[in-house]
Amino acid sequence: MSVAVIYGGTRSNGNTEQLTERVIGEMEAEKILLKDYDIKPIEDYRHHEAGFPKVEDDYKQLIDRMLSHDVVIFATPIYWYGMSGTLKNFIDRWSQSMKEYPNFKKKMSEMQTYIVAVGGDAPFIKGLPLVQQFHYIFSFAGASFEGYVLGEGNKPGEILQDKQALVAAEQMQKKIKKQMMLALE
Repeated sequence: MSVAVIYGGTRSNGNTEQLTERVIGEMEAEKILLKDYDIKPIEDYRHHEAGFPKVEDDYKQLIDRMLSHDVVIFATPIYWYGMSGTLKNFIDRWSQSMKEYPNFKKKMSEMQTYIVAVGGDAPFIKGLPLVQQFHYIFSFAGASFEGYVLGEGNKPGEILQDKQALVAAEQMQKKIKKQMMLALE
């Protein structure tokens, strides 16, 4: 099994990235930092006969990389009680992938997904709608939603004070490793 992390944050080594690194630990994982790529917002051509026009950006290479993995961790700061705009743009473009990749949902159905999200305003309560949103997204796309970790941190490094989140990250790491071991059997 292979693991990828889709980082939706815009702060290098921010709280979300630090907590996600606790989940990954020593596991080999492809790290995709969306902030380093150009992902244009979606223009909705789902109902046009010609379909979506070609878009000159990095989305296609990123979706291809994501779809090549068995486990994908979506990591995002909680911005205004939702995912980052960077990650939202990426996921919005899945509508295009559903039209252009005949096997998109099949590939997604073979994938295990996780969420790591960090916010500064009571994320254990106010982050739950974000978790529900991801649940709906993964369900619609056909992916298996395996779990989430919410953490609290605002200023750089504050996440390291959230003992509950650090323990949850460690538990998520154990779960992923166990699934990887089972897949090898």
